[in-house]
Amino acid sequence: MGAFSAPPATIVLADVAERARYVGSPEHKDTPSFAGQPRPRADAAICPRELFDRQEDVTGWLKGAIRKGAVGGPWEGVFPRYVWHKEGSIVYLARLVNRELGEYKGWPLNQDEWPGGIERYYG
Repeated sequence: MGAFSAPPATIVLADVAERARYVGSPEHKDTPSFAGQPRPRADAAICPRELFDRQEDVTGWLKGAIRKGAVGGPWEGVFPRYVWHKEGSIVYLARLVNRELGEYKGWPLNQDEWPGGIERYYG
């Protein structure tokens, strides 16, 4: 985890983005959200509460990041396992949780966890 990679030659990122969806995870929440009742893991980053009711916005971030190519393998079917999005001074990592439906969960990263080259996609 942490390196961008190009998609396989048969993959069209715009098509992948169309199918991808952010579903979240109660493991990264400390209050109820669209992902359900919270079940935070001790080692899991907690998503900012202002995102708890913004599933459509976060799905838009996911789709945009895939279209830009801010993705990393391995590829599971047509979906990349990892997708990175930068919003302001925060970089989020989305991880594929359902390869058939293209569903992802995500969390904010510490700056020392950011993938090298993120500026190439987000300035």
